[in-house]
Order: sequence, then C-alpha cells, then structure tokens
Amino acid sequence: MTVSRVLRNRGDVSRATRERVLEAAKKLGYVPNKIAGALASQRVNLVAVIIPSMSNMVFPEVMTGITEVLDDTPLQPVVGITNYKPEREEKVLFEMLSWRPSGVILAGLDHSEATRAMLAATDIPIVEIMDVDGDPVDAVVGISHRRAGREMAEAIMKAGYRRVGFLGTKMPLDHRARKRFEGFTQALGKNGLEIIDQEFYSGGSGLAKGREMTEAMLSRTPDLDFLYYSNDMIGAGGLLYCLGKGMNVPDDIGLAGFNGVSLLNGLPKVLATMDACRQEIGRLAAQIVADRSIGKDSRHGNRIELSPSLSPGDTLRKV
Repeated sequence: MTVSRVLRNRGDVSRATRERVLEAAKKLGYVPNKIAGALASQRVNLVAVIIPSMSNMVFPEVMTGITEVLDDTPLQPVVGITNYKPEREEKVLFEMLSWRPSGVILAGLDHSEATRAMLAATDIPIVEIMDVDGDPVDAVVGISHRRAGREMAEAIMKAGYRRVGFLGTKMPLDHRARKRFEGFTQALGKNGLEIIDQEFYSGGSGLAKGREMTEAMLSRTPDLDFLYYSNDMIGAGGLLYCLGKGMNVPDDIGLAGFNGVSLLNGLPKVLATMDACRQEIGRLAAQIVADRSIGKDSRHGNRIELSPSLSPGDTLRKV
C-alpha cells in the first residue's frame, strides 16, 4: 500500500519513506504502468501539445515555456507535428485524444470542422495558442496578429517609407501570417498606400530563401524603399543580400521581420522585428491546463491576449 501511494504520488507518506521507495524502484528499473492507472481515472498524466513545426524557431521557445510550468507538476507534454496541414492536424489530434490526455495545447484558432468537433466533444482543458483573432473552443492565449500587422505598417509609414514590398509564406498554409498581412495592408490602405510588390514561398523558413526572394523582388521592382517579411529568418536573408549589394540600410531601403528571434542578434545590423511573446504564451497555456487538471480555475482567465513589442533595430529609420 505504501509503495503504491508513493508511485502514484498520492497519500500521506513521510519524505524518508518516499525516498527509500523511489530509490528501490530506481535500482530495480521499475516503471509504473500508467495505462492501468488510467483505466480507473480515465486520464493519463500527458498533455498533448500540437504544433505546426519544430524546425521553425518559434515553437521550440513555446515548448520551453510549457515545460517550465509542467516540470513542477505530474503532467508531461507529448508533442505532435502537423506540418501546417489540416488533415495532419486531425490525425494527430485523433491519436492523442485516444490516449485520454489530461489536456490539449494546440497552435492557432483555424481548424477543420472535424478537428473543432473533436475538441468540443472532449471534457478536458483545451488551450489554443499564438493567436486571439477568432473564436476559441475553450481557452486561448496569444497575440492579435492583425494588430501586429497594423502596428508594423504604422511604424513604417511614420518613418517615411512609401513603396513597400511584402515577402512571406503562402497564406493558406500559415493563418497567423495571413492575419498579419491583412492588418498590414488595411493600415496602409487607410493612408492611401498599397503593397507595390509581393513574393510568396512554401517550405521551411531560411536565410537562403530570404536571399532568393529579395533578389527576385528587387530585380523586378528596384524602386522599393521598404521590405516587410513574414518572419525573421527570411528577413535576415534579405538583410544579408542588401548589405552584400552595398545598399544603405535603413536610409535607402528599410526591412522588418516578425518573431523577435534572438539568434539573429549577431548579424551586421539588427533586424527590425516584433516579439511574439512565445515563451510567455507557453507558460500561461501550461498553467491553465495544470490548474484545471486539479480542479482549480486559472487566475488569468480563459482568454489571455498579450501585447507584442516592436523593436526598430538598425533597419527601420529612427523618427
């Protein structure tokens, strides 16, 4: 009975006895059968975390925030990757829910009808993350990407740029980039401006892709005075291309990305960007799941909108 209480992390057991039991289990190589325990509780101590990619530098930081919180609980995150594909998201969610996890954290608010139906039918905490521009199934933690796009456009116009090009992912695959694009173009339109040229790509973000896209756009439309990239990685590639061509950044041409990737701080110039609050989003989402798994309401509520901060770096003219 004592051993059972220790291994299930339940019951009133002294610290000394608990340590003796855990040490014996360690020496024996014993691993508790969580599935057997789940038959009684109908839940396992797993939190399904469903994200589009691990190659995109955004999501490892989200995972860091999630694990920081769950490390202090009996809950363990298990990750599923969707590759930005709705049908893949359905499959991953179906498989994970079949294990009866204690909660689900998944990226975005835009899902297929089948995915939303599965989420709505479950009685566990569901936290959609990264985006608040839409209607969540349950809880949501993120930023407004439309607002982020508007704020970047306003900063660009305030700095005196007028001929703007946009470079980014193909919108059907990246809903959050699409919403930033919508907010960006709306803000420009209110001031009588429009995007002069656009370049889209599919596949992972990368410096080489940013170089290629920037070269193609400036060859086609050489009189642009600002390039707005949907993420920092392709923006960094564009910056390296412009500097390699001897362009005066930011006086002759300005550039900005999105995500606030700290890895890029070693570039010759610091790229203008917006911090998407990734780690904080992960921490808050995990806290909601952890609190509700023990019957406690999160002190933050079920809708948390964070505010991204704009950093002009060295590629946006100071005003």
